[in-house]
Amino acid sequence: MKDEPRTHPFRDSNQDIAAAHRIPDTPQTRAPAYRLAFADLDFMTREELRPVRLQLELLKPQMVMDERGIESTIVLFGGARIPAPENKASARTPMLAELTRYYDEARRFSRLMTERSMETYGKQNVIVTGGGPGVMEAGNRGAAEAGGQSIGLNIVLPHEQAPNEYVTPDLSFNFHYFAIRKMHFLMRAAAVCIFPGGFGTLDETFEALTLIQTGRMKKVPFLLFGKGWWETVINWSHLAEAGVISPEDLALFQFVETAEEALAAIDGFDRNCA
Repeated sequence: MKDEPRTHPFRDSNQDIAAAHRIPDTPQTRAPAYRLAFADLDFMTREELRPVRLQLELLKPQMVMDERGIESTIVLFGGARIPAPENKASARTPMLAELTRYYDEARRFSRLMTERSMETYGKQNVIVTGGGPGVMEAGNRGAAEAGGQSIGLNIVLPHEQAPNEYVTPDLSFNFHYFAIRKMHFLMRAAAVCIFPGGFGTLDETFEALTLIQTGRMKKVPFLLFGKGWWETVINWSHLAEAGVISPEDLALFQFVETAEEALAAIDGFDRNCA
């Protein structure tokens, strides 16, 4: 993140840290209480500082993306366990091996969308994924193959998850708080594209649908890749028939099968009704 030009006569915080290191070494200066608060990791990680850490985690990616001029994103959610077709043999189950076609579709969709994004100098419709493997990797990979940038929103998990190699390095973020990560997925979203996946994918799907249903988020193209998959996993019509959702809620999303269908759905979306 670039430094902002100084608009006041005071030293900046980096200079203050440097000055603090030039003081005499005494019992007083070695004491934790003497450390500058913002440079004191033990202090910053205290339980009472959680609200501050939440704010910082919201602010850092926001500032970076603002500095890059990113105005809108295309969100890709999908399973981390779906391998690339060339790694089909490593699939844990026969069904996962069949789902590799969605890796290809996500990759192709991202490449086509990024070609459009580059017409705006990478300001609009930038691909954003969770930054990990599987469908996420496919999304970043397609963007890289188009020669454009893409965003990865990784999160600290019990098992190690490194960013995939196709995320644009200076748009590769790491989160501790799921809630803040979810906000960054949707704050700039011009469309949401959901591929087959597990708990994480379902969580993000219903979180976004709930925000749209309740009017907390504007309507955007909400595309579910693979009608057969989604109608097997979720009985959408049963939810409406039971009355736990309204029949009109079924119009908040639509099914697509290919990258071309997804692009046509995005192009045909009536944003005046959003």
